[in-house]
Amino acid sequence: MQYQSFIGLEVHIHLLTKTKVFCGCRSAFGDEPNTNICPVCMGYPGVLPSLNIESMRMGCMVAKSLNCHIPEKTWFERKQYFYPDMTKNYQISQFASPLGQEGYVDLEGVNGGQQIKKRVRIKECHLEEDAGKMIHSGTASLLDYNRAGVSLLEIVTEPDMETGEEAELFIQQLRRTVRYLGVCDGNMEEGSLRADANVSINLPGKGLGRKVEIKNLNSSRFVRLGLNYEIQRQGEFLDAGKTVVQETRLWNENRDQTEPMRTKENAQDYRYFPEPDIPVFAPDAEFLASVDKALVELPAPRMKRFISEYGLNSEQADLVCEEKAQADYFEEAVSEAGKRGMEKKSAALHIVNWLLSDIKHLLNRDGIAQAGIGNFKLTPARLASLVDLLSRGQVSGKNAKQTVEAALKEDRDPEVIIKEKGWELITDPALIAKAVQEVYAKEGAVFEDVRAAITAGNEKRSQTLTAFLVGKVLQATNGRADPKIAGEQIGELIKGSV
Repeated sequence: MQYQSFIGLEVHIHLLTKTKVFCGCRSAFGDEPNTNICPVCMGYPGVLPSLNIESMRMGCMVAKSLNCHIPEKTWFERKQYFYPDMTKNYQISQFASPLGQEGYVDLEGVNGGQQIKKRVRIKECHLEEDAGKMIHSGTASLLDYNRAGVSLLEIVTEPDMETGEEAELFIQQLRRTVRYLGVCDGNMEEGSLRADANVSINLPGKGLGRKVEIKNLNSSRFVRLGLNYEIQRQGEFLDAGKTVVQETRLWNENRDQTEPMRTKENAQDYRYFPEPDIPVFAPDAEFLASVDKALVELPAPRMKRFISEYGLNSEQADLVCEEKAQADYFEEAVSEAGKRGMEKKSAALHIVNWLLSDIKHLLNRDGIAQAGIGNFKLTPARLASLVDLLSRGQVSGKNAKQTVEAALKEDRDPEVIIKEKGWELITDPALIAKAVQEVYAKEGAVFEDVRAAITAGNEKRSQTLTAFLVGKVLQATNGRADPKIAGEQIGELIKGSV
């Protein structure tokens, strides 16, 4: 039987503030356990929390990027619940008036072979404090409270998605957005971006079914796999005439299946009430202006602009815009090439080819990819100069690659290196003719094979052998001969005897 699926996500992101949201403790991943704590984040009696304004600013940046409305007033509540990782037995969160309300995200892309184009409504973005971390070891459970009180922004969607592929694309787009904004590193494996997924199925047109929640999905891939598994599991239940149990489940990545965690027949009453120690926050014009000033061009519109302005295809634009620093590097290199007289789209296509092949390989090889392209010694200006020399036929592709290696090793400009090492392209026909004759003297049998292939009408073999001879001429000139001129001269030499 065919069913309609309804998927909503609750995505939690750690904001990159230096200190926690309601106290001055350091906010950092990987520090020695229980070293970044104080009476406030540990919930000692009589302490007073104080709102980190940078947390609020970053939260509003995300909210505006998700097309949310920022209310005139927002405030915090106490969410009451007992759990070992929350020492004071309540969490300071937002409920009645979250800082971002009623937004949307337009999903657009290909995922899992599906062409996806859909608007997903954002119910809210609310700011809260994170809980500590429980570490289970054998029969013991350990607690690290360094994470308790860290600025946590929760983004809640409406149940507008229907497949795991759509949910995965949402997570990927959101991750790229918050990294562009510089408000979250998006490292799901470290827990700085994690998701809970709610999914139900029902007969088409019948509305929502019985909701099942999948908790703590720490990769976009697990979001996709977990949701698709759960949709299939619920469908099999309904086909068998069974009732889906409303419950919370966990994704078992070793078995590729969801497993029961706890049942949730009724909504939990968290007994929210306004946080008495934190005043209502009413963003003024100065605060809102600081939020607007901190916003940047987001990945999706930037990709579209790269396609229209620079002539990139959709795949190239997507790969270049994967990281903001890489997209900035690309645009700066194109600008530098323009200063040298190169036409914009021509320069962009040359640069993107280098960026997505040789440069990407070098970044990974030299361990720079993780640190970022901003640490790459081949600056945008240096890449532009190399691309310009290539386009004007002043250096061969082979020597251009050698120049890049030398530029990285010596931290010098490509033009200086090429001139110093004598790697300029030879375009003098007389000098190239001399090299062609030397190759002819050594590879006469190959010339005869080319002539035989042409006579027999075997175009593919004649082209392959001609390319071999051009390579020999380049080898004889240390890669400096203009391949086009060398090819023409070899062709004339062959034709003269065909």
